[in-house]
Amino acid sequence: MRPPGNRDPEPDELAACRPYLPGANCIHPAEIILALGHVAAQSLLDTKETIGHLRGQVHRFQGVPLVATYHPAYLLRKPTDKARAWKICASLGG
Repeated sequence: MRPPGNRDPEPDELAACRPYLPGANCIHPAEIILALGHVAAQSLLDTKETIGHLRGQVHRFQGVPLVATYHPAYLLRKPTDKARAWKICASLGG
């Protein structure tokens, strides 16, 4: 869910949600994390790199493999990038 006006979350909004991540991972430990979109990827990886630069690689978040890809809403707006997203997913075994 996005903040009002479909804007990116502010740093304080991201910080308010971050404490919930370790608890969620304790309930059912993740084998892999899929970060959908630049907000998720940049927040989890603590970087300003673009989603275009982050995707196609396996990163790590708290020791768990993390793969970043385009947000589904972006792919609905930009169908030409769907093939690129599926190609990366297939190459990672998905």
